Amino acid sequence: MSKRDFYDIIIVGAGAGGVYASYELTKIGSKASVLMIDKGVSLEGRICPIKSGRVDNCVKCEPCHIMNGYGGAGALSDGKYNITTKFGGDLHSYVGQKEAMALMEYVDEVLCGLGGAEAKLYSTSESNLKTLALQHNLHLLDAKVRHLGTDRNVRILERMFALTADRIDMLFETAVADVEKTENGFEVKTGKGETFKCRHLLLASGRSGSRWISGICRKFGIEMKSNRVDIGVRVELPAEVFKHITDAVYESKIVYKTDKYNDMVRTFCMNPYGEVVAENTNGIVTVNGHSYADPALHTPNTNFALLVSNKFTEPFKNSNEYGESIARLSNMLGGGVLLQRFGDLTKGRRSSGKRMEKSFTIPTLKATPGDLSLVIPKRQLDNIIEMIRALDKIAPGTANEDTLLYGVEVKFYNSEVAVDGNLETAVKNLYVLGDGSGVTHSLSQASASGVWVARKLAEQYA
Repeated sequence: MSKRDFYDIIIVGAGAGGVYASYELTKIGSKASVLMIDKGVSLEGRICPIKSGRVDNCVKCEPCHIMNGYGGAGALSDGKYNITTKFGGDLHSYVGQKEAMALMEYVDEVLCGLGGAEAKLYSTSESNLKTLALQHNLHLLDAKVRHLGTDRNVRILERMFALTADRIDMLFETAVADVEKTENGFEVKTGKGETFKCRHLLLASGRSGSRWISGICRKFGIEMKSNRVDIGVRVELPAEVFKHITDAVYESKIVYKTDKYNDMVRTFCMNPYGEVVAENTNGIVTVNGHSYADPALHTPNTNFALLVSNKFTEPFKNSNEYGESIARLSNMLGGGVLLQRFGDLTKGRRSSGKRMEKSFTIPTLKATPGDLSLVIPKRQLDNIIEMIRALDKIAPGTANEDTLLYGVEVKFYNSEVAVDGNLETAVKNLYVLGDGSGVTHSLSQASASGVWVARKLAEQYA
């Protein structure tokens, strides 16, 4: 389909929110002309050099193929869709509890229809884990989760792309440099010197577009509320340690309030038989985890994040910059991701290459052995150590000497953009959705927000 100068709707960002908005507009049969723009590449081009075996460490591709391109940061993730309002964002605060759950259930139906039905739907209600956790002052959050696996997740996105490609114009490897308000809508200016006009503009640039969206909001005087940043490590250990938990619920969101500081620590993004991966956000290398549906791609390890939430009071407002500074320090010391054995950390010594050679737990990511206490602030590190020892009570072996800690893992959250129940800003016809809005923090809620906005706009283009 040829590109035109004017569109009814332009979607900036091809992550979960943007992709599901384009899918829903196509499914409904909306007559609106639609353009979706993303600075990353199309799905088939999203190959990380580390994953392809060309390099051992992150070379800071710009933009990062793990974070950008069709499907967004969720495309090459392990494809976990949590159906819950207990975590993963606050979409229910805008559209209502019942509607938010219905939207996430709908997203699950779409996934199943495109090949996700063979993936098991887990539920915390079917396990006695909650009771076990409570006995040790740990709190399991209620949720249903469908784990697609990175491999199946990509196949589903390929089918979604095929269904929408003839209906939605798409521009990849194209960054949006600026947005201007016009009498009849908006002008979207790309870094390649192109200008496209539209009536409705949807900003869905995801986590990696946090700075860009903040700039657009400041330009248009749209109110933003400073959000939190989560700082922690990715834990990797033998899969047998958590097998009784992951077999029952797969993704366990466990929250613990530390005795020492009364801070909240939580597990995040659990990947049974998975692998640890590096990702590049705005030139900063942090750590994450993936897992696959295909047993042939399984590893002997399970990994998950332990994150400490940091919320700041006045006058400090730069929560993301705080997280970036810690990640930069890790990159400076380790040339990327740092790796330390739990036993070395608690003994106050760095992990060396020789100590790592003696580790019974073999790391799935090549990282630099080092000392996380030189990077992560003492308060957060104390919280993480206390949480590991608490988890050891329900999953004996978690606090073993050879449990591996990768640092740092940072979850950046966009400042929460002021939007109404339609996710529309005070600037008429300008919508902010997905994780870029600060309203959602998960694949399921970001996808649901795209469906919600698409349905609202489809009413105007029936």
